[in-house]
Amino acid sequence: MGRRGIEILIMLIICSIAASISARAADEDISDLKDLTSAFDDPHMTSYDLAFFLATHGYDAMPKDDCVVLVLKGSTYNLIPNGEEPELCDIVLKASN
Repeated sequence: MGRRGIEILIMLIICSIAASISARAADEDISDLKDLTSAFDDPHMTSYDLAFFLATHGYDAMPKDDCVVLVLKGSTYNLIPNGEEPELCDIVLKASN
């Protein structure tokens, strides 16, 4: 297998891992999100850090000003990093379908 074939194989592996992560997050509900965010404390976490953390766990999360907008099973949540308080953030339901 030539270099180009190896590059294509690596890209296919990366895409399948990303699809697996996204599918797993799509099956999760709000209690799974709360479990994830309550498992850690980080008083220095910004909305950008939180969005990155959630995205790496397969969530549809986007930083916006001082919060993260997250869509989960048709509902939109604002996640606000809570600094010195326990857990990573406060979760507030913004809109539900």
